Amino acid sequence: MNLLTTAVRLDAAASADLAAWAQTIEQDSTTPFAAAQQIVRRLGAHCRADGRAEIGFWCPGLFAAGIAEHDIFLEVLTPLEAVDLQADRQQLQFQRALLNMQRAGDYLWAVVEGMQAGSRDTVGSFYWLKYRTADGGWRTLPDVLAHSMPFGAFAPSEYYDIARMQQERADRAYFQALAREGEVVRLGPPTNILQMHINTASAAATLAGLTRTFQALAEKVQDGLPLTAVEECYYGYDAIQLLPIEPIIAREAGPANWEGVEDHDPFSADVIFDMRRPTATNWGYDVVIAGSSAINPGVLESRRPDELVDFIATLHNFPGKPIKVIFDVVFGHADNQALEVLDSTFFTGPNMYGQDLNHRHPTVRAILLEMQRRKADFGADGLRVDGAQDFRYWNPQTEELLHDDEYLQSMSDVVQEVADCRYRPWMIFEDGRPWPRDDWELASTYRAVIEEQPDTFQWGPLTFAHNTPFLFTFWVSKWWRLEEIVQRGSNWINGCANHDTLRRGTQVDPDRARINTRLGATRLEILDKAYDNPAANLLTYSCLPGVPMDFINASMRASWGFIRNTDERYGVKVLSEETGFLTWQVDAAHFDRPGNFVRLKAFGFDDLEEFRRFMRMLSTAVVITDDDIAAIVKLLQAAEPPLAGPELSPEVLKAIVQAWMDDAHEYCNVAYYRHELDPEFTRFNLAVREFRRSRPWLRANLGAGEHFARRQPCDGTVLFYGLRQAPDGGEQVLFVANMEGAPLSVRPPELPIPGLAREGWRIALKAPGLVCEAAEDEICMEDSQGLVLVRDAR
Repeated sequence: MNLLTTAVRLDAAASADLAAWAQTIEQDSTTPFAAAQQIVRRLGAHCRADGRAEIGFWCPGLFAAGIAEHDIFLEVLTPLEAVDLQADRQQLQFQRALLNMQRAGDYLWAVVEGMQAGSRDTVGSFYWLKYRTADGGWRTLPDVLAHSMPFGAFAPSEYYDIARMQQERADRAYFQALAREGEVVRLGPPTNILQMHINTASAAATLAGLTRTFQALAEKVQDGLPLTAVEECYYGYDAIQLLPIEPIIAREAGPANWEGVEDHDPFSADVIFDMRRPTATNWGYDVVIAGSSAINPGVLESRRPDELVDFIATLHNFPGKPIKVIFDVVFGHADNQALEVLDSTFFTGPNMYGQDLNHRHPTVRAILLEMQRRKADFGADGLRVDGAQDFRYWNPQTEELLHDDEYLQSMSDVVQEVADCRYRPWMIFEDGRPWPRDDWELASTYRAVIEEQPDTFQWGPLTFAHNTPFLFTFWVSKWWRLEEIVQRGSNWINGCANHDTLRRGTQVDPDRARINTRLGATRLEILDKAYDNPAANLLTYSCLPGVPMDFINASMRASWGFIRNTDERYGVKVLSEETGFLTWQVDAAHFDRPGNFVRLKAFGFDDLEEFRRFMRMLSTAVVITDDDIAAIVKLLQAAEPPLAGPELSPEVLKAIVQAWMDDAHEYCNVAYYRHELDPEFTRFNLAVREFRRSRPWLRANLGAGEHFARRQPCDGTVLFYGLRQAPDGGEQVLFVANMEGAPLSVRPPELPIPGLAREGWRIALKAPGLVCEAAEDEICMEDSQGLVLVRDAR
């Protein structure tokens, strides 16, 4: 039934046909999951060939709650004024249509005339589900399988012509070259990966900004021009892995990105909305699941989905060799805010991150897999599955909590179709099971998924979470893990620097830990070199099997931390846990520089030491009061001598939290550090990457005739060395490095490696500052210095 006579109309007959189709699928399918797999492909909003919109929702929770069908509507909002997607805020008039959809079981269906489809140049109609509650109030649910959410997951979705976007993509030839007639192609691994967080990976802090960065880089590479130190940090990678780009949580305290203005009559044909550009900052892992098929508008300069396709096409068309794109997807948990935007059937209960998802429910399972399919259809070559160990369920028969490996297999089986190429992406699983069990660091094999799916990869033990390579004995303490890597690490992602490990480093108390002061003269220098370490890079790229991964913030010696400006309830606690950031990532020169930490300085925190004192007191107060904000404020007010900053109240303290998060977010942008890059180091790192890319055989586990060992006893120096042999018996690669400790002199060809040739070696790579003229020289290696030699063994 149409409550309004507008240009937007329900086609009742076509809607009934669509509902009948869904009912037939449910009746004829062998299992509920098999039925759901077919039906979910038509959920969301799709452009039909006849110009009408086809829309489907799944909402069993509404029916279970007793919401009457006649109180559930598809609300379609068509802008009557031009929508400026670049505006920070605007109030616009919309034409509203409320349409009763056709029910089929737990599904609602509609075929709608008059909806405007969005495109690169056109803003489409907006839509969501709107229903009347038992108390007479009104609530909404977004399309969980939307293609476009320009105002985030807590606003209506945009009806978008995704087929047109795909047809216009500039990398169709790339996919067509991959296609095999009648086959589904399984894409393989890249040689190496660069991980990046879009909002801090370029000065523009958007996907479009990154696209421009790589377009400019491509032009210089094409023309054979020399690269700057900054450009060298982006170059020499086979793949780019983006931190999650799903729609994220919203600011708990508001304001909302989409609000009705004096919307007293829910049935009025015209309505005004107050719309704000999404400004929440987040590292990407705090998701609400709803709309995971779409893109977080906070990473889009244009807020058009085409922006992601343009980025991917730029990399796929990169001169010399295409660069693959890997998405980082989060389906193992949801933030508590997801309770506001998902049907209640999606949840099984709370966990340490927020809410566990009901993966075992057949329709929820099918929808999550469909979200994954739609997201990867933007053109992803690979997927990294966050927290794969979190996909668990309770078996009441055995009374065990089991890992849902069947679901992980289903994720790997999803087929993408882009530009007539049907393929399965390369799959990476972050799975540290039995994490978070107390003994996980000892008990995890990091191979649980690989053993079930041999063509998949996992994050290896030097990559997963809690690694601190700036502490004395780190490298020797990890020796047993390194032995595992060389023996069976061919399907591991290796490297110490990523979004997790760099953050963990800042949480170490320097007054209680044994810091390797040979890494630098200051804490900033120590942390920078620990996560961008020449010896570690030589080890990872020239000796260890697997796929090396770098993190752009580490490679550019930029700061990084836990960035999230959305918290109202837990924001103070989150801030207190970032006290170490000020110790490890900020010094007086950076703090005092005009343009840095301007929001904090506006609160009166003009001196770094005074703000550090405030943070230490805050951290202590949070623990003492068990995060009681009112009590925290009283303790801070009683400090003697008085703390710097404004007169405190709970509201002011929360405002300081917001100021810190926004200032820290800007401070972590790699563009800020571009002038501090050392060209000698960036050239070295690029040479190390090119060495690996020209020798893809190094990904294999060590075999016969190859060797990896360390100096024993250490005697104050952790010296690693290894020999790799090309499969054709030709080239040999000899690696040696002082991973940590006192300077040590060595003659590489005389290392105690069985059968090691003494002659014919030449220098291929050497760490910055290492004095070495010939392979046969006695070489004095200081902490973090190393060398790679090569020879023709034929």
